[in-house]
Amino acid sequence: MTAPPQAAPPVTTVSQELFARARRVTPGGVNSPVRAFKSVGGTPRFIASASGAFLTDADGHRLLDYIGSWGPMILGHDHAGVRQALVEAAQSGTSFGAPGWREVALAETVTRLTGAQKVRFVSSGTEATMSALRLARGYTGRKYILKFRGNYHGHADGLLVEAGSGLMTDAAALGHLGGAAPSSAGVPAEYAALTLVSEYNDPAALDALLAARGHEIAAVIFEPVVGNAGVLIPTPEFLAALHRSRKRGALLIADEVMTGFRLALGGATELLGLTPDLSCWGKIIGGGLPVGAYGGRAEVMDYVSPQGPVYQAGTLSGNPLAMAAGLATLHALEADPGLYGRLENYTARLAQGLLAAAAEAGVVVCVNRVGSMLTVFFQAGPVASYQDAAHSDTAAFAAWFQGLLARGVYWAPSQFESIFVSAAHGETELEATLSVARAAFLELRGAR
Repeated sequence: MTAPPQAAPPVTTVSQELFARARRVTPGGVNSPVRAFKSVGGTPRFIASASGAFLTDADGHRLLDYIGSWGPMILGHDHAGVRQALVEAAQSGTSFGAPGWREVALAETVTRLTGAQKVRFVSSGTEATMSALRLARGYTGRKYILKFRGNYHGHADGLLVEAGSGLMTDAAALGHLGGAAPSSAGVPAEYAALTLVSEYNDPAALDALLAARGHEIAAVIFEPVVGNAGVLIPTPEFLAALHRSRKRGALLIADEVMTGFRLALGGATELLGLTPDLSCWGKIIGGGLPVGAYGGRAEVMDYVSPQGPVYQAGTLSGNPLAMAAGLATLHALEADPGLYGRLENYTARLAQGLLAAAAEAGVVVCVNRVGSMLTVFFQAGPVASYQDAAHSDTAAFAAWFQGLLARGVYWAPSQFESIFVSAAHGETELEATLSVARAAFLELRGAR
């Protein structure tokens, strides 16, 4: 089959002008690195509005969206119930700096759905993981943290070690019994040395590290399903090894900022049968507004100030608008018991269709999927770890991404990210996506 005619580049004059203005006043022209399109090339689209499964950029182009604000928009953009909740909340004030009823109601909802006994709200996922680790150190009296190569837990200094997503490089792997170098300038090596690194999906490496240094480790933090090295799926053996870490006195912290309420109402904790001591949430928990939370066993959470000695505070923590959006989102998810099944069905069919389209074009890919999260890796696979993911053909991905974007499909602009399906994606969107993906695969084959 011959490749289709190359898609004509859309006119993006306004986005280009905005990007030029932004670069004069903002580092790189963006407020979060992956938005700059550095790994895929071209000018990032500046978005003017969003509705349902679609974005409209500043030049008026309608784009079928698979980012969903990087996960929060599980109901689709501009959901009527969330919008109404925000309007009602804003009419009573936008920030109090004092307790309000919505934060109590949202905490009650989160604890009921997740099994956590107590919850503290913060303003971002980074703040949630940072605070959970401080709590783990305060509770255990230990100073070391263990994380996994390619797992991203926000940009706090101690967590920017062998992190995933935009920080993925081809740096040589370090020994699994020691610390690792920071992934960012500005992070002192002494600070990074307090973070130990093991391999995701390598239970033997985890057991060996714990045998050697388990008595020093305050917490083991992990992404239950990795989304920031592309989607990586945990094996049962790895999950069992994670639970064994608790026998050495370390707290087990599930970073559910991405997976919480995304893979099930109870998150990955419910889906995978996990029993963490603490969990961290973000994204969906705030319905698209800036929010994060950490919570878990009451005896651990009671170490948080003002009840305990571990200090953490925030002016906008429990913000009434964020609480209103979170409540409306979680209530909508609860009210639609068939939603997760529909998301599963759509994303499974998307995965099958992408594999078939790639095979038809003679392009080698591997698709990893859990629930409504999916990554197309440009390699044969299987992809189960950070090191596996790093072997992907990023140039081929970038070309395919541009082929999608030119035809109106907005995919994650990085090989090492997940895409997210929402309740607003239906049969029409699926057919359109697969048609565009097929053309982009064929175009990629023709360019080689």
